[in-house]
Amino acid sequence: MIRRKFTSNFKTKVALAAIKEQHTLADLSQKFDLHPNQIS
Repeated sequence: MIRRKFTSNFKTKVALAAIKEQHTLADLSQKFDLHPNQIS
């Protein structure tokens, strides 16, 4: 299995979206194709 590598731009985008709290973790995880634990 190949591990996915995330760029710093992608990580920043996800972090800023999580900080704004305009969407739930479930919504963000679906939008960014991540597990909710990876966001929190």
